[in-house]
Amino acid sequence: MTSQDERRAFWEERLAADWTETGVGYRALGRPFNEWMYRVRREVFLERAGALDMDLTRARVLDVGSGTGFYVQAWRDLGVASVTGCDLTEAAVARLRRRFPGLRFERLDIADPGDTLAGADFDAVSCMDVLFHITDDDRYTAALESVARLVRPGGYFVLSENFLHRPVQRGANQVNRTIGWITGQLDRVGFDVVRRSPFLVLMNAQVDAGPVWRKTWGGTLRAATLTGPTGWLAGAALYPLERRLVRTRQESPTTEIMVCRRR
Repeated sequence: MTSQDERRAFWEERLAADWTETGVGYRALGRPFNEWMYRVRREVFLERAGALDMDLTRARVLDVGSGTGFYVQAWRDLGVASVTGCDLTEAAVARLRRRFPGLRFERLDIADPGDTLAGADFDAVSCMDVLFHITDDDRYTAALESVARLVRPGGYFVLSENFLHRPVQRGANQVNRTIGWITGQLDRVGFDVVRRSPFLVLMNAQVDAGPVWRKTWGGTLRAATLTGPTGWLAGAALYPLERRLVRTRQESPTTEIMVCRRR
């Protein structure tokens, strides 16, 4: 299990060296492919967040694990009244403050945020592709408890996760947990699941698929993205199919987006 200091050092180094979609995305597939992948993520996020039952023009939003500011910008494009961001790393926060002058960004660990955001009362909190990087289960639960304290009753929590239907997968910097365990923790801290749907289908690691397909497709993606030009072509070829799949499938073998509401 990776310690908290090791986890922060890992992300400080990674984001200081590569503050792009590749730095926060599927690094092995290269930047051109990741840029196509993030086009799909953006479209799905805007559709789901834009459909929340609240007045976006008055909404106060917190984005957890802001990274490059991808979802901060998405919230701004939706026209929310205010966005606050936070990240585990100084590398990200310093750059976010330069990219979005006038917005508030804090360096904190959402599993142990202290009093940095004490008294805040957000209409929505987003936490995209962040929670599965918390490798300790107790800290994962603590992160959900922190989010629950920050969302007003009736407010929303938008997250992406790998919601496995197969046994948990544990790695040094990522843990893919079961859907039952995650939804159980969400319920315990006061969230009701409103909707769960694909965030991606083919353009990411097939963590919830069978071993043959998981290895076959993973190898195919890595081979197709060995160079920048071939990665761009692979992304361009998959993009229209991926857009269709995320809208027509009910389940995904990879990352899904979930909308929860605070009781």
